[in-house]
Amino acid sequence: MIADKILTNLNQIFCPIDKGRALRGSEMGEANIIRQGFIAIREGKILRVAEGDPPVSLIGEHTKIIDCSGKTASPGLIDSHTHLVYGGTRENEFAKKLNGVAYLDILKEGGGILSTVKATRAASFAELYEKTAKLLEHMLVHGVTTVEAKSGYGLDWETEEKQMKVAHELDHRLPVDIISTFMAAHAIPEEYRENPDGFIDLIIEEMLPKVKADNLAEFCDVFCESGVFTAEQSRKLLSAAKKQGFKLRIHADEIESIGGVSVAAELGATSAEHLMVITDEDIDKLSQANVIGNLLPATTFSLMEDTYAPAQKMLDHDMAITLSTDSNPGSCPTANMQFIMQLGCFADKLTPIEVFNAVTINAAYVVDRGDSIGSLDEGKLADITLFDAPNIDYPLYFFATNLVTDVYKKGELVVKNRQMI
Repeated sequence: MIADKILTNLNQIFCPIDKGRALRGSEMGEANIIRQGFIAIREGKILRVAEGDPPVSLIGEHTKIIDCSGKTASPGLIDSHTHLVYGGTRENEFAKKLNGVAYLDILKEGGGILSTVKATRAASFAELYEKTAKLLEHMLVHGVTTVEAKSGYGLDWETEEKQMKVAHELDHRLPVDIISTFMAAHAIPEEYRENPDGFIDLIIEEMLPKVKADNLAEFCDVFCESGVFTAEQSRKLLSAAKKQGFKLRIHADEIESIGGVSVAAELGATSAEHLMVITDEDIDKLSQANVIGNLLPATTFSLMEDTYAPAQKMLDHDMAITLSTDSNPGSCPTANMQFIMQLGCFADKLTPIEVFNAVTINAAYVVDRGDSIGSLDEGKLADITLFDAPNIDYPLYFFATNLVTDVYKKGELVVKNRQMI
């Protein structure tokens, strides 16, 4: 079969091993690394990946040969946990954090998520679209080709719907795939401060059916944390969401361990997010239930804490893990996936192979796209990130610098020389 284009002379090609599920434990240290190879693309999909020069059987009259000497390739990076669509910013809280004011205390004062809720409710669709498009462009030039996007800065139907519709519009307009998550249970709105159970009932009875009817999101998420939603409230919401056909995620064990991990294990959630203060017992629960741990090291960094999720212990207990930005205006204002990967090494003590597996094949299964992205197997989408690096170790060793030069989405060049095309 003739290729449309072939990327040649690649120093290294990182090829995750797709086992039909997220990689667990020691499997995360395994990968096929091709040296001095090529990637052949046909009709937006991977045709062949191999060492050496491409055979003449792949090359036709119109095949485009692209010299990638000095570069290393991986599957397109996947950012599987973001709060992508929001109004306003929260740099006014930065000095408070520097002075030691705790995240939950800022929230109690009406700051944090609630201040972003006010700004997002006030923003027009066009304003949110323009702001989010710029954020996605930052992500793309840092090598990300697929993004999960949560709602949760509305806490009312009108704004939650607006957020999800912005994500859907951008999914169609920009060269990046967006997977939507409904997360109205991100905080308790002021109007329900004394009645959080009533807000959970509102989400279940009125919002979830509308999200499903209009196909606005695939996943449902909840912030299970002290001062936000209890484990029982989270269980009630996610159980109802599961009955309505949503896949499940849960913010758990970020600041305090209050039972969110048990909820994730009991209900068979796809992933549990954050897990900075998870116990050994709960690590075993997630491992036995095949729940993927989605780790967000830049949140710990941004909050100026020293409690990073125990990534190595999770692997020792045969868990599957991913790494994501948690991109949001308050606790983690970044769009740089490479920085998260570097923190995966420097803070979580993961190896480069474990990190690349976390943000490619495992992230693909977190967003339920393992059959089409996350590895460079024949027939999968040709989502490819090219690094100005001699090997996969180099982008992690040479930190705080964008080493992505080019990005292909479905076989088309969308970032060239670090610029959007």
